[in-house]
Amino acid sequence: MPCCNLLGLCQYDTNKLVRIQSVRLGSLKWSLNAAILLFICIMMLWNRKYQEFDLVVSSVTTKVKGVAQTRLPGVGDVVWDVVDYSGPSQDKNSFFVVTNVIVTKNQQQGKCPEAPRNGRLCRTDKDCEKGAWDQQSHGIQTGSCVKFDLLKKTCEVSAWCPIESKTTPPRPALLEAAENFTVLIKNNIRFPAFNFFRRNILPNMNDAYLRSCQRGNDSLCPIFRLGDVVREAGEKFSVMAVEGGVIGILIKWECNLDRLMQRCLPRYSFRRLDEKESNRTLYPGLNFRYAKYNTVNGVEERTLYKAFGIRFDVMVFGQAGRFSFIQLIIYIGSTLSYYALTTVLLDWLIGTSCYSAEVGQNYSEKKVEPVQDKQKCVLCVSYVDESNIRLVKRSLKKSLQDVKPMSFQPRKEDTGHLRAALCLLKPGAAADQGAQPPLDHRPDPKPKPHRPAWCRCDCCTPSSLPQEELCCRRSDGACITSSPLFEQLVLRRPLLEAVLLYRDPLSPPADRGRTTALRHCAYTQYISWRFGDASNDTHPAIPRCCVQRVREEYSSPDGQYSGFRPANMVSMEACANGEL
Repeated sequence: MPCCNLLGLCQYDTNKLVRIQSVRLGSLKWSLNAAILLFICIMMLWNRKYQEFDLVVSSVTTKVKGVAQTRLPGVGDVVWDVVDYSGPSQDKNSFFVVTNVIVTKNQQQGKCPEAPRNGRLCRTDKDCEKGAWDQQSHGIQTGSCVKFDLLKKTCEVSAWCPIESKTTPPRPALLEAAENFTVLIKNNIRFPAFNFFRRNILPNMNDAYLRSCQRGNDSLCPIFRLGDVVREAGEKFSVMAVEGGVIGILIKWECNLDRLMQRCLPRYSFRRLDEKESNRTLYPGLNFRYAKYNTVNGVEERTLYKAFGIRFDVMVFGQAGRFSFIQLIIYIGSTLSYYALTTVLLDWLIGTSCYSAEVGQNYSEKKVEPVQDKQKCVLCVSYVDESNIRLVKRSLKKSLQDVKPMSFQPRKEDTGHLRAALCLLKPGAAADQGAQPPLDHRPDPKPKPHRPAWCRCDCCTPSSLPQEELCCRRSDGACITSSPLFEQLVLRRPLLEAVLLYRDPLSPPADRGRTTALRHCAYTQYISWRFGDASNDTHPAIPRCCVQRVREEYSSPDGQYSGFRPANMVSMEACANGEL
């Protein structure tokens, strides 16, 4: 057994193909294959599927330039340079520009009324809790209720006084001139898999170029005007400068590192990242506070600034590709399955009304070969008193006569067998030199045995095998073996010898050893006559009475027979080519 298993490994199995000679199908097949090949090539070149890719690793530094002068209420004219409007250091790869401010001057540590906000008003000291504070407080309550103005009283707090009371930023923005500020973005990238370095300031960009380049004329210029950045993001700088916001500067690197097609240049795009509708957000815009401290007469004072502005986040994306033979092979292997679409489409086309039903049926029969499981042998049963063929499952316990059918199928005439039968019925066809006397006049060699319970023709003999317990009829009546056509078509020796001679023209003359061949040929004659063209996945079952009659005519010398053996039907047309 182990040796057999090892030999089984040294085998090669291939698929069965059906070749159809058709100009239309052949032309359509090659047209579809050409279209699929063109699509595959276009997608391979467009998406560079033949390359190995690596993601970008980058670092960003920025440098903002610009000076503006504004008049602050209560302060006067103030000149803003990069130190003033840049604000505190922001997150990595980002910078901030102040565009609007609220100024609260001369604040000192002391006690003063809290700003009336969120309905926190008081009437007496009992309404104020000493030491209390909340998230909106500017200080800690002292427990006293004092006047805030002529109409309102609020709780007194220990804080930087006077309290910042203005909450709405000025309109228009005080630092609206920041629109003309510029920023130089320096972006260094690296693709580790290819050990490739590049930055957005290209080798041909010198100092003179950077002083004069403009984004409107050169898309690779690394110097950006803030107003242009906001405008390309779809916003208006004067509106956004009032409350502030967040703008994203996107740098995308799509690099082709193949020698003949090397290209690695940045592409810039811009978009707003925060919610721009103030009435849809609880805390619109972007702002922070900072203070400038000084000492007056030994007392520390400060000027508080609530700064509104725009934060610019620089985000870098990208990948680089280089030719890889392995990736090319993987892509080719993954696209070979697309050619199966041609087969699917042609199979569907053959099965539709575009082709005749005969062509589709013939193609299906040639392509699909059904095979039954050996454990589920399906038998064909043909009764004389029924026009259809019954399909039943073989049973080892129940009589075949009593097994319920799975389904019925119409009998398809075997045209070759029909032509042979018509030839036999012609006048003079029965004449034969040296022919034996008519079989129907021979005396019955044996007395009839006891009729089994499943027999309906009164000619069947008992059997020990349930699959052999089958009568030629479903209801009581005459046996098919009594038909003259049975004698001439199944038992007639000259006809059987002619069939055997047609199979093997050089076979020896009839002798004692030919009896078995004549008996099996008689079985084949009955199958072709009563079953016609049965399907290949079923096995015809011959009635017990017919088997017994054939064995009586062509008996075995030793009286031994092989018994029931399912086998595919061989038609008379295959035996005699329809010419007998």
